[in-house]
Order: sequence, then structure tokens, then C-alpha cells
Amino acid sequence: MPYHHGDLRRTILDAAIESISASGSAGLSLRELSRRAGVSHAAPIHHFGDKAGVLTALAAEGYDLLADALDAAGDEFVEAGVAYVRFAGTYRAHFEVMFRPDTYHPDDPTVVAARERASEALTHGVHSRTARTARTGWTGRDARLTGIAAWSLMHGFATLWLTGALPDDLGEDLDAVARDVARILIPDSDG
Repeated sequence: MPYHHGDLRRTILDAAIESISASGSAGLSLRELSRRAGVSHAAPIHHFGDKAGVLTALAAEGYDLLADALDAAGDEFVEAGVAYVRFAGTYRAHFEVMFRPDTYHPDDPTVVAARERASEALTHGVHSRTARTARTGWTGRDARLTGIAAWSLMHGFATLWLTGALPDDLGEDLDAVARDVARILIPDSDG
């Protein structure tokens, strides 16, 4: 269906999400985006410059969406992990692009700002958790390593879930399984 009105930039981004969802970011081409969006071959170039420009816009949007999801999860450490995994499942194309900085312009100011916002939201739960458990001796480096461990655990779990690499007997409730996995790292968490 040819493009007739509305936000052409959004239309092209939606076409990119659809294409990445179908065949991954490696197979993305401006010609394919044009076809999917029903626009001239010049339209994506006009709005984004090149393929990396399209992926840059998706990465920035993804980091903003992730920050929103983490902010909505609140201060609870486990729930932030669940929100991270839920984001990956809901925004698969964004998730794929965000962690492939070799495919976009990672120094683009919109990406940098969105990535910093997401990073702050991601570490917020860790800081609140480590502040509550300061008596255990978690300080600067330990708190940072705990954050990296939590991120690694949940990012790895999300990636394994999305690729279908986990056993079928875990069930289909992504949130419930993610919550159980997160609690392995922080078993006495409030959530």
C-alpha cells in the first residue's frame, strides 16, 4: 500500500521494525524499506541518510522505550529485571539493534542521551538495593559489579528466551520466569 499522508519518518521506522522482525537487522536495506513503506527509494535517504541512520534512530527510540519501562518498574530490583526482559520481548527489533553499535552511529547525540537515560534507569534499582543492603559491605565497586551481574543475567536470559534456546518446560509466562531468574541473583528481594 503506497504511502499517502502522515509521518513519513515514522512510517519508514515502522517498516524497519517490520523488516528486522522478519529477517534481522543484517538483512535490512533501504530499498526494502522503501518497498515496505510504499515510498520512493529516495525517501529513507532524505530522512536518515543511510542504513546506519535508520538503525541509529531505532537504537535511540529503543533506549528511550527501555528507560520508560524501567522507570515504570520503580525501585524494586527484581521488577526492574522483569521490565528489562519484558521490553526485550515486546520490542524485539529495537533490542536487536540497540546492542549492535557496530551497525549504527553510537556517538549520535540522540543515542547518547537515550542510552544514558536508560543506563540511569537500569542502575536506579541497583542503587536502591545496595543502599538497603549497605550493611553487607556493598560499596562502590561491589555495587557496580552487582549492577553488571544483574544486567548480564537479565540480558542473557532475554536473549536466550528470544532465540528459543531455553527449555520448553519453563512455561510461556515470560514475566514469571524472568522474575524467578532475577530472584536467583537477589533471593531476598522485596518483589
